[in-house]
Amino acid sequence: MIKEWVLYWRKFMPQIGTRKLYKLIKPKLVEHGIKLGRDGFFTYLRGEGLLVKPKKSYIKTTFSKHWMKKHPNLLKEGGLHNAEHVLVSDITYLESDQGVHYLSLVTDSGSRKIVGHHLSSDMKAENVVKALKMAVKDNRYKGNAVHHSDRGLQYCSAIYQKELTAYGIHPSMTDGYDCYQNALAERINGILKQEFLLYRCKTIEELKILVTESINIYNEMRPHLALDMETPNAVHNRKGQLRELA
Repeated sequence: MIKEWVLYWRKFMPQIGTRKLYKLIKPKLVEHGIKLGRDGFFTYLRGEGLLVKPKKSYIKTTFSKHWMKKHPNLLKEGGLHNAEHVLVSDITYLESDQGVHYLSLVTDSGSRKIVGHHLSSDMKAENVVKALKMAVKDNRYKGNAVHHSDRGLQYCSAIYQKELTAYGIHPSMTDGYDCYQNALAERINGILKQEFLLYRCKTIEELKILVTESINIYNEMRPHLALDMETPNAVHNRKGQLRELA
């Protein structure tokens, strides 16, 4: 019975961790009167061979040695301009049988929801900005948000900065090579690649479908430790409702 519940959630999130998985099946345990704590659940998974192993991979996608203007890091203390929201952006690579592709992501740091994404076969600014355009369709960011990214030429480009300016969003960038300055964006990339995008697609079109499905599952179904085990969508929607009532 417990194994069936585990396999149900693993069908959607094959690499989901033990704590999150326990959160998801706990209502079933209570419903059936099964007393099983988190430590016991871990032992059960290990005994059934159901523990997952993290996957790690890395390809550099940032070129910051360019002549374009870099913006200061507004996420340092005192630099937020009283913004209500912070958007973090990053680019990661994915592969299909057709070659290497690049996934641009924009995430709301407060809710951890991925609010914009775009997959392309290159890292041209014209493609990267499409993820931002998806994100800013939500008018909550207009005039009261900070956009944080690395110093890649795509984010420094005129087309990207023009889009930020049009919505009154303050640009913010890492001020060196410290990976922790954009850790949240990179963490979201890692979650998608290590927990969801596990299957090799034949074409970029197939990969686009997988990316969209994976992001929807991440936003709507995956509990997040930083959100007290709520989903990004639940937190994002609640914050939106509170804003409307204010």
